[in-house]
Amino acid sequence: MANNEDTLFREVEEELRRERMQDLWNRYGTYFLVAAVALVVGVWGARFYQERKAATAAAAGAEFEKAIALVEKSKTAEAIAAFSEIAKSGPAGYAALARLQLASTYAKSGDKAKAMEALEALAASSSADPTLKSLASLQLATMKVGDGAFTEVENRLNDLAADTSPWKASARELIAVAALKAGKVDTARAALEQVLADPAAPAGVRNRVQVLLSGIVAKDMAAAPPAAPAAEKK
Repeated sequence: MANNEDTLFREVEEELRRERMQDLWNRYGTYFLVAAVALVVGVWGARFYQERKAATAAAAGAEFEKAIALVEKSKTAEAIAAFSEIAKSGPAGYAALARLQLASTYAKSGDKAKAMEALEALAASSSADPTLKSLASLQLATMKVGDGAFTEVENRLNDLAADTSPWKASARELIAVAALKAGKVDTARAALEQVLADPAAPAGVRNRVQVLLSGIVAKDMAAAPPAAPAAEKK
């Protein structure tokens, strides 16, 4: 008798569970289905995005290599068109590199204004790598040395000459060159001495800086009045 009662209780409990599950499904089944589909779509979408991103980067890389080959073959107009397209529609990394190459290609062809335009676009980009943006600013300042006012060049280079900048040695060298062209010898000397005091400054920069500083010292010595001859002993 007890076994029959236990069996009856279990059957009743199972029936109640089925009824509760059916009731839950009737109420919320659509939401469960939508959530499950959303999860599958989300996972698939993320995977598709990563695959598409990798494919896009690979395609941009191939186009970039083709553009470089055009430069090496002296097909300037075709290279400019190729780099321009990558800069406009390529992934952020390749777009930034394309703008640098575009500036270089324009500069080699003698179109300084277009080269500076490409560098300005990269320096102002919100999506480009900060290091590439600062490199563009450095190259832009290099092209302006001797053309613009010293203050303009200095303002462009001040942030790049900061101790935390990866381009500080080159930026300080450019400040010195611009200062010398503007007749600001003391400013140039201070910038050159900063480079020589920096143990991390590249050897090439240090060598050029030493030459510039030697020239300043030589001019100082040439401008100094001759020492008075010592009085002859009687």
